Amino acid sequence: MSSKDLKETERDERTLEHHTRDYEAALDPNAEFGGTEARKGLEERLLRKLDARMSILIVIYILNYIDRNNAAAARLRGFEEDLGLVGSQFATILSIFYVGYITMQVPSNMFLNHFGKPSVYLPACMALWGLLSTLTGAAHNFTGALVTRFFLGICECAFYPGAIFLLSKWYTRSELGLRTAILTCGSMLSSAFGSLIASGILDNMEGVLGHAAWRWLFFIEGALTILVALVAVFVLPDFPSNSHRWLSPIEVRLAVKRMEEDAGTGDEGQTEAKGQGQVLIDTLTDRKVMYMALNIICMVISLSFNAFFPTLTATLGYNRTVTLLLCAPPWVFATLVAFAVTRHSDATGERSFHMIVPLCVGLVGFVIASCTMNTAARYFSLFLMAQSYTAFIIFLAWISSTFPRPPSKRAVVIAFINAFGQLGNIAGSYIWPTAWGESYRYSYAICIATNGMAMVMILAFRAHLKALNEKAEKDELDKGVPKGYRYLL
Repeated sequence: MSSKDLKETERDERTLEHHTRDYEAALDPNAEFGGTEARKGLEERLLRKLDARMSILIVIYILNYIDRNNAAAARLRGFEEDLGLVGSQFATILSIFYVGYITMQVPSNMFLNHFGKPSVYLPACMALWGLLSTLTGAAHNFTGALVTRFFLGICECAFYPGAIFLLSKWYTRSELGLRTAILTCGSMLSSAFGSLIASGILDNMEGVLGHAAWRWLFFIEGALTILVALVAVFVLPDFPSNSHRWLSPIEVRLAVKRMEEDAGTGDEGQTEAKGQGQVLIDTLTDRKVMYMALNIICMVISLSFNAFFPTLTATLGYNRTVTLLLCAPPWVFATLVAFAVTRHSDATGERSFHMIVPLCVGLVGFVIASCTMNTAARYFSLFLMAQSYTAFIIFLAWISSTFPRPPSKRAVVIAFINAFGQLGNIAGSYIWPTAWGESYRYSYAICIATNGMAMVMILAFRAHLKALNEKAEKDELDKGVPKGYRYLL
């Protein structure tokens, strides 16, 4: 048989195989996986493998937040005095991080979607921010700290929107809320255990090799980040279509099919008809995107207490070591609440009221903290405030389910809304000045106002999505339009 005949025979066999698969799929959608029961078993194994690999994202996010917020702990042990900071310079050092963080989030996620190798891109960015965190410990003046914090923001910006996008490429809507919570709990755990780590370093490293303890805080935590980055290269998964190194061909096919079914559209290639420039324009002109971006700003301002948690805990009147230790319990409690609420949100397919309730509880915490200087009451209020972070976690899952296709737009939307929300962190850096302590009554008043606004906007957006779902159902009945996507409320 000639090579030409051989090629034609192989082509005919592939065509026959393709038609056979289509015929079997018409009879049974799960025929290619051995039937419905076989698919369930295969899907369970796929999720176990995936969850095991994705778990490293929690460790990375803990380090991400520790490296971002360790200046707050360093402030308790001479950071401002040694650098000669005056006035609002400390707040400027905190806020300059978000300038770099905002600037590169959208380009970063666009590149990640195009590059398709999060197992390479995210650890590389992680190693760079670990290096910059280490260099912050070598700063000797305001300018040095300002420059390192600015570039730290540029490098760290790749991780969180990139991780959320990576999760949305693998998990369905009924799975995404809990996984987003598990990831984002890394930030809450960092607020808890980051303070414990900081306490150990600050208490035991003062004067070692002639360096202040706060410098060792940056040296040690930055070096740990670089070490984990090297491990992450071999653990993190890529996207479903190019994860052949740890999945079998049938598992790859199932991973892709799951996302097609969840989005209610065909293969990703059929939904990626536009270039990156047009995707960016579509994102910026989508009113739902802009509305959610404004909503998240309000929410982030109300959560700005997170960056000043050691400062707020210090108002209880204990020494520095006890203050850092007392930071942990509220965030452990918040983590448990987030797991419970997001799990229930996934099970019921409801988002908005699962955000409203934690925000209402947080509002009570703000009111208590602003109305009394009683030590027990104020510490209790920190628990209520910390658990309101659950609303932010569910909001992120809401973004992914509101913009399912095309993936390139979802990547830009996640990055854009998250970056826009960081404007709230910039504003939040300035609403906790020392002059407003120890009561921080005015700071809490701002949090109360933005918390309330966030709840109003969530309810309004819910009503809008409900109207879109009702219109889609009406079109199906009146115009015979094929069943389309339904937004989660």
